[in-house]
Amino acid sequence: MEPASASGHAPVQPPISVATRRRAWRRLKDRLATRCMAIGGISVIVAIVLIFFYLLYVVLPLFRPARVEAIGQYALPGPAGGTLYLALDEYGEIGLRVTATGEALFFRTADGTRLDTRALPEVGAAVTAFGAGDPSRAMLALGLADGRALVFRHRYSNSFPNDRRVTTPSFAFPLGDTPVVIDPAGRALRAIDVQGTDERVTVVAIAQDGRVLVSDLVLTRSLLDDSVTIERRDGAIDSGAVQPARIALSVDQRSLYVLDDQGRISLYDLTDPASPSPIDTTRIVQDGATITALDFVAGGISLLAGDSRGRTAQWFPVRDAGNDYKLTFVRAFHEQHAPIVALAPEHHRKGFLAAAADGTVGVYHTTAHRTLKIEKLDAGTVTALAISPRADVAVVLDDNDRLHHWVLHNEHPEVSWRALWGKVWYESRQQPEYIWQSSAATSDFEPKLSLTPLAFGTLKAALYAMLFAIPLAIGGAVYAGYFMSPRMRGYVKPTIEVMAAIPTVILGFLAGLWLAPFVEHRLAGVFLLIVVLPLAVVAAAYIWSRLPAAVRYRIPNGWEGALLVPVVCLAVVAALGLGDTLESGLFSGDLAAWMTHRLGVDYDQRNSLVVGIAMGFAVIPTIFSISEDAVFGVPRHLTVGSLALGATPWQTMVRVVLLTASPGIFSGVMIGLGRAVGETMIVLMATGNTPIIDMNLFQGFRALSANIAVEMPESEVGSSHYRILFLAALVLFLVTFLFNTAAEIIRQRLRTRYSGL
Repeated sequence: MEPASASGHAPVQPPISVATRRRAWRRLKDRLATRCMAIGGISVIVAIVLIFFYLLYVVLPLFRPARVEAIGQYALPGPAGGTLYLALDEYGEIGLRVTATGEALFFRTADGTRLDTRALPEVGAAVTAFGAGDPSRAMLALGLADGRALVFRHRYSNSFPNDRRVTTPSFAFPLGDTPVVIDPAGRALRAIDVQGTDERVTVVAIAQDGRVLVSDLVLTRSLLDDSVTIERRDGAIDSGAVQPARIALSVDQRSLYVLDDQGRISLYDLTDPASPSPIDTTRIVQDGATITALDFVAGGISLLAGDSRGRTAQWFPVRDAGNDYKLTFVRAFHEQHAPIVALAPEHHRKGFLAAAADGTVGVYHTTAHRTLKIEKLDAGTVTALAISPRADVAVVLDDNDRLHHWVLHNEHPEVSWRALWGKVWYESRQQPEYIWQSSAATSDFEPKLSLTPLAFGTLKAALYAMLFAIPLAIGGAVYAGYFMSPRMRGYVKPTIEVMAAIPTVILGFLAGLWLAPFVEHRLAGVFLLIVVLPLAVVAAAYIWSRLPAAVRYRIPNGWEGALLVPVVCLAVVAALGLGDTLESGLFSGDLAAWMTHRLGVDYDQRNSLVVGIAMGFAVIPTIFSISEDAVFGVPRHLTVGSLALGATPWQTMVRVVLLTASPGIFSGVMIGLGRAVGETMIVLMATGNTPIIDMNLFQGFRALSANIAVEMPESEVGSSHYRILFLAALVLFLVTFLFNTAAEIIRQRLRTRYSGL
């Protein structure tokens, strides 16, 4: 206990010194700095993790399995009996049923309530055949017993009274509401098919005598009134002893497929309907099987053939070596094991439904070669089915005359591992290929969403950029950090580091508008630079070593590199001049054209060589700065000790400096590689952005990052295209993460191995 003072008051505390207050203030600032650094580091990690999970959140719906939700079932609307056809409107709310007696009626898919709408006209003869054209055009045909055909369309108009959508179904008759004569002899039509537009309708039918009759009707509408003039051309195909069983007319009305009773299908060209010409005949079923269902995939290029063994095969014409079309088997689906009784292609995608006799309904996608779902009815077998234009509602009719109302959850059927990374045989292509082509002008376009050419382009760009950048950057870093004088280093290092601040859009602009034409017109000179520059430097070094010592000692130690600047400039001028002379004398003044015509090496102005040079300049400052710091940071006593033991400067640099600095040099290379992999603007502006797989130095490419930049603004939010672009971003994220992780592991091992030097 402190003694009291003589006056009885507590003792006075000594004043806090200035030094004590400063130490307390420094401790506070240290703690604040530590906390801020910790918060900053954790924030970076959290941001990266959040980016990863957000990308994953957008991408995961691509891989959700398809689901079929049974909404309900009810008795078939209208009279009992055969059903020739079922269809749905765009929203899946109104259905169409065409009966075997020629009656067509609309109903609500929710409960089967029949709608009071205009009926088809009386045709005056029994219905003997029915044909449905492309579902997106909604054109149908009834073949009659007297050789005539009634062609009609079902359509749906939407109105919005009181802000509520009301859909009104109706029929339209492009050829008039009177049946047209197909067989002048008046015999019954055994089968019929139809395709048409507002300007042209083609009807194809199998007559009773086995002939295939073709009627092409061109519609001309009057400008003064609503009258329509029909110009007609008729033709016939005589199959001889072979009896045709089914027919299928392509959407463009130019190709006709005729299936005979022996399982062979013949392809005819209807460019001249009056004289159909045969193209190819192919057997499309296995021995012992029969074709039980035939229809087109959306777009009318691919033909689907379901057989009695439950197999559904896709075929389409492919040009052979003689430039002739051959109907070619592409792929098959084997998941159902009973005869296929009905096919329902999607209206705007390459998917379809297939119903089998055992009551199973399969949901498939051709391009992705995916079986998305197999659903089985509770009881009975399927006799007819239909899918809505949006492919989200389906109705299935069983043999007990009950309709099953389903909702399909199948947003991204075109996505599969094969479609993203494997070779896919696309329609109208000669063979399976890697192709990226995400959109086209038509709604029935087959998306080609292979990421392989984009990943290849990314790695190709990074490879050529690193081949250009690594030797220059590391060589410059070693010279600047070990041989160069401190004063000269003080000028060179900041100058190169300032290059890293140049926006890559400027480099891409210069590469696309100046460098690419320059390289094309001076290609021989650019190639000569690879040889002339090293020879000029070696020759200059040799000459310098032979000069008198009095001359050489005039240059301060570490400034010798400055003497190479004029040498390099003269070598560049000489190489370009000599290249022009060689190009004029040996290659007819155009080396690029000579390579294309004489060597078969295609040359694009914006190619990998241009991108490699431009991206190399973007990457060099990063690699140089980190590598130079690593070389300059090698302890001085190591180099001095090596020189003292008799090693030459070159030996010291190779065996001591490079080994000690190798962790830092490796880090610089990997960081530069990461930047090259993710570079966008240079690749976007300096290449043709063609997604091809070709290691040709003179061909362009498309990188993942450039593809995202080009197509993301045009993609529909939530679509497969949109999510696949996010998948491309996720792939870039993972690649750079793996590169950086591997680089850190190797760097630590190098540091551990050479830390004892």
